[in-house]
Amino acid sequence: MIKIVLIEDEYPAAERLAKMVRELGNIEIVAILESVELSVKFFREDNNHIDLIFSDIQLSDGLSFEIFEQITPKSPIIFTTSYDEYVMKAFKVKSIDYLLKPIKMQDLTQAYNKFLEMKKSFSSENTNNITDFQVEYQLEALLTHLNPKPKNYKQRFLVKHNEQIIPIACDEIAYFYATNKMVCVVLKEGKQFLLDYTLEELEDLLNPAIFFRLNRQFIACVAAINKIHTYFNGKLKIELSPQTTEEVLVSREKNVLFQNWLEK
Repeated sequence: MIKIVLIEDEYPAAERLAKMVRELGNIEIVAILESVELSVKFFREDNNHIDLIFSDIQLSDGLSFEIFEQITPKSPIIFTTSYDEYVMKAFKVKSIDYLLKPIKMQDLTQAYNKFLEMKKSFSSENTNNITDFQVEYQLEALLTHLNPKPKNYKQRFLVKHNEQIIPIACDEIAYFYATNKMVCVVLKEGKQFLLDYTLEELEDLLNPAIFFRLNRQFIACVAAINKIHTYFNGKLKIELSPQTTEEVLVSREKNVLFQNWLEK
């Protein structure tokens, strides 16, 4: 039984990855950790019985590299992220692979098979613990796995209105919100349309310099952030333009990331 830990702060993404990982075979997911703080606490208590770590890089309270600066990982890591800017640092933190989101099952399987081959080769040397050895990985092989082309973010969406199909440019959009298992796009002028996307899919399609996932219900354009109020427990209350009928809160964990995004 291969024991695995997932480090991922977005619940839908964690559930999707967990489902994919379970399809790989004889696996036990020991824990799903959503922050640097929880991960450090977990590994300080149990760092000897984990075979493999899948870790997102950008977490709600910082970068996952901060985890491994505080504790020394005793198992190899497969990093998962939407951004390839961290490849050099990921390579230095005992990474055996680096998967770009949205993760494809084929890429996940290849990365996992790489881990199994390593484990097998170490076992042939009369050991069951692959982390007892200092393994050198070739940077060239890791870089080859990445797509060197810059990511092309979506420029427009097609929406249906009555019997028409209307193109909407991203610079016309104020925010997206999910309600009753549907996703709506709200334009800066106030018009709303249904979209055939989930918020998780939109996160991968939208330029992160312009759009931010405020919470599980809202993704907002920077220009739509009208006012920011401090709230209890370190949360922030956001006023969007056009106005929303529901309260929009940014969690304490996302507070710093949100403010850093605004200052870029």
